[in-house]
Amino acid sequence: MLLNSLLLLAATAQASVLTLHAPRVTIYDSNGEGIRTEVLKLVEKPKIPLAVGLTDSLKLVFQIIEEGDTSGKGVQPLQTFLRFYDPETGEEGIQPLRVTPAGKSKFELNMAKPPLSIPPTTSTPLQVTLIIGAHKHTPLKIELFDLVLPESHPVAQHPDEASFHLLPAIHHTFRAPQKVPPRPISALFAALTLSPWAVLIALWIRSQVFPSVPHLFSPSILPFTASLGAFELLLFWYWVDLKLGQVLLYGGVLGVVTIFTGKTALASIGARRVARK
Repeated sequence: MLLNSLLLLAATAQASVLTLHAPRVTIYDSNGEGIRTEVLKLVEKPKIPLAVGLTDSLKLVFQIIEEGDTSGKGVQPLQTFLRFYDPETGEEGIQPLRVTPAGKSKFELNMAKPPLSIPPTTSTPLQVTLIIGAHKHTPLKIELFDLVLPESHPVAQHPDEASFHLLPAIHHTFRAPQKVPPRPISALFAALTLSPWAVLIALWIRSQVFPSVPHLFSPSILPFTASLGAFELLLFWYWVDLKLGQVLLYGGVLGVVTIFTGKTALASIGARRVARK
């Protein structure tokens, strides 16, 4: 019983192997006359590559059967492909093949209109391989032959192709650091800028010691003091946010106000001196 089961299993495994029946490739010229015919052997491919010219065509025919089947009944696999591979460039193309329910299939290559599956060709022959896959059978991969095709023409350059090439690296040149004056000169001009406030503070201190001196915060002098402080605030605002045109506009308005407040302050001081006499 066990022996019969093993024999049945061995027979089933043997029947699940696929093979090709009568695989043949023929090259025709432009007149349809056969130039070369090769009956393909599954154990080795032809030693001389098949050459197809610009006006030639190629036809490959075969039938897929189960190995050991002599009834002529073919097998329709799930997928069947021809693979064209260029070993020099690594380019490859896959061409699906249609297989009839009887397992018969054919592939025609016309160089007048080659299929898109043919990769760009060079002087190196393409390796043509048949790949078959099925659910109930072992996958099959057979190297059929080497194929020499006319070399591909270079692809026409697109007008915008130069825009997609690698451009030279951009090296940014930073501007030289800003030159600053020596510290003693900066300190001198800073002292000159702050000197009016030093004078005002000195006058304010003097007014506290000598009541006869006009007080800086008296009603007649306070507007002038406030206008000077507004000038300092305007310069600080210019440093933070304002533009030169805005500073000139606002400074002109403050200048007019400062003139009138200054005249009022001087008139007040003069009136006090006259009254004192």
